[in-house]
Amino acid sequence: MKRYLLVLSLFIIGCSACKKEAKFDAAAQAVKDEAAIQAFLTANPSITATKDASGVYYQIITPGTGTNPTLSSTVTVNYVGKLLDGSQFDKGTGTTYPLSGFIQGWQKGIPFLKPGGRMLLIVPSVLAYGNSSPGAGIPANSVLVFTIDLLSVTN
Repeated sequence: MKRYLLVLSLFIIGCSACKKEAKFDAAAQAVKDEAAIQAFLTANPSITATKDASGVYYQIITPGTGTNPTLSSTVTVNYVGKLLDGSQFDKGTGTTYPLSGFIQGWQKGIPFLKPGGRMLLIVPSVLAYGNSSPGAGIPANSVLVFTIDLLSVTN
């Protein structure tokens, strides 16, 4: 009986070791994100967003004045973060961080804005949290929509 259990255990362990995990397909996710963003823009014709080479979409609502931030700048912002379905997952007032400390979508988008400006920023999942969920009501592979007020820039 012990021998039978040993053989059965080794068989189960061997089979589970052979199990392959599904690999994440970033290209396929990028296609899904683009389709979701296009559907969002179609459903919201008042948004006239421009697509940057990185893949972020942005609309400058108020341009602001002064110097645009760079990746080495520290920025202070007010923001509201939502999913494409309109559900809010985060909000910040007077949030100050180095721009390099934010998600890649912000690093690509905020430099289009000047202090005192406001923008709408649509971030594909690959430039946000990718195929992982950071919690806070943000599922994996989520396209994120932010309204950002750039209050100040320190270089």
